[in-house]
Amino acid sequence: QVQLVESGGGLVQAGASLRLSCAASGRTISRYGMGWFRQAPGKEREFVAAITWASSTTAYSDSVKDRFTISRDNNKNTLYLQMNSLKPEDTDVYYCAVRRALYSTLAPSESAEYDYWGQGTQVTVSS
Repeated sequence: QVQLVESGGGLVQAGASLRLSCAASGRTISRYGMGWFRQAPGKEREFVAAITWASSTTAYSDSVKDRFTISRDNNKNTLYLQMNSLKPEDTDVYYCAVRRALYSTLAPSESAEYDYWGQGTQVTVSS
């Protein structure tokens, strides 16, 4: 069993930076891929970024490319999302996810590829 808890969300002004964290517990996640998704009420879950187990591959959506950076610290069992140059359109609930496939070198963007999810943290960016 894997439990995920996101933190670091909040209300910021456009152009500001924010760092999200995702703490995993229940078992180590060093052998699993991880990702960040975001979702607004009544809308489909949107891919943000993903990272493989050894950080050898990262993937980003076009909307956040060059502004967001995904990283992980396997010793701390934690996933991070550094968000810079935030825009009002980045406003959403952000979810951390874990992909169960062991040692996978893929970083898929489809939410169905991920097996465990956190409860989400709200990010609001004012104009």
